[in-house]
Amino acid sequence: MKVASEVPRLDVQRLRADFPILDRKVHGKRLVYLDSAATTQKPEAVIEALSHYYRTFNANIHRGIHSLAEEATEAYEQTRRKVASFIGGVEPRSIIFTRNATEGLNLVAYAWGRHHVGSGDEILLTEMEHHSNLVPWMLLAREKGAVLKHIPITDEGELRLDCLSDLMTARTKVVSVTLVSNVLGTINPVREIADAAHRYGALMVVDGAQGVPHLPVDVRALDCDFLAFSGHKMLGPTGVGVLYGRPELLMNMEPFLGGGEMIREVRLDRATWNDIPWKFEAGTPNIADVVAFSAALDYLEAVGMDAVRAHEVELTGYGLERLLSLGWIKIYGPRDPDRRGGVLAFNDPEIHAHDLSTILDQYGIAIRAGHHCAQPLMRRLGAAATSRASFYLYNDRDDIDALVEALIAAGKYFGRNTRVHPAG
Repeated sequence: MKVASEVPRLDVQRLRADFPILDRKVHGKRLVYLDSAATTQKPEAVIEALSHYYRTFNANIHRGIHSLAEEATEAYEQTRRKVASFIGGVEPRSIIFTRNATEGLNLVAYAWGRHHVGSGDEILLTEMEHHSNLVPWMLLAREKGAVLKHIPITDEGELRLDCLSDLMTARTKVVSVTLVSNVLGTINPVREIADAAHRYGALMVVDGAQGVPHLPVDVRALDCDFLAFSGHKMLGPTGVGVLYGRPELLMNMEPFLGGGEMIREVRLDRATWNDIPWKFEAGTPNIADVVAFSAALDYLEAVGMDAVRAHEVELTGYGLERLLSLGWIKIYGPRDPDRRGGVLAFNDPEIHAHDLSTILDQYGIAIRAGHHCAQPLMRRLGAAATSRASFYLYNDRDDIDALVEALIAAGKYFGRNTRVHPAG
């Protein structure tokens, strides 16, 4: 990654003009969208790419030999090549399109896990995982009689890596870790964990849903065996996920779904499988949204992921400073913006997170409230729910200032004698 001084600053006002939805008003106020960890807004280029596909070359892929089918197939496979380049220049055959990161993680647990994890084997996760990286492994452990273990976190919201040597054993078969926590914002040292996993002969799986959209990611540098992420969290349409897998692993795995396109030959009582990645893409895929995802990748490449990361570090630092200045807000996760992504989970001790989100909506501010599909982490934090503001390349300091002003107004509504404290 380039140092901050070498990275050009984002022209946020110019970028905002590319996102039609940011022109709308909510309850008569300008939209302040701070929920990008849930899904990002889409630039005009992505919206147009989706429309262009349906208007000009809508057809099923891989099977037809007419012009529309060939054009659709090329556009679909071009997106695969762009994804492969985006995460470090891997082989396109290592890229599988899924519906979302959740499906990618389930694919690994089912197609790899069911054939390699047995009774008494161990699966190592963390306390901060999203349910998508917990439940598939729970199902596998229950079916196979395997043992689930979890890397604990510190009170500051970082992984206790000093526990790794005690948690990993010769029975460890899978280590699956989020790259960036969707609640704490913590950026995890995946390469260090991968090195430890591989010393024990374990598989390294990474949930990249909150990492790939915000950080320059090179799967070779991470040394992971699988990486799952979602297109809709990085300016693309919903319904498109990506699973990267080492080709040698994918080639030896059984299919996840059976049906059309994933076969080479079928007889009444047996079948052989297509080459990777198509072995894992049964049936007609989400062609239109995959094609439009190509425009999202182009957009991010043009902006530069180093610039996206530098912008979020600056904005997160400012957000931490402003929220802490209120004095009564509790913030979860590391205080150093260089150690976290653009996610700030917080609580007002006098206002439930759901009520706070409802009030902020009246000011045109969209945040998330709830357990964020991370209930075990919420229990570890001692919180039933949190409010969560999350940033992306179209946010700026004015958005954070609007959030803080609305938090002050919400406190006054509930009778708080508001006084802003210095940051600290």
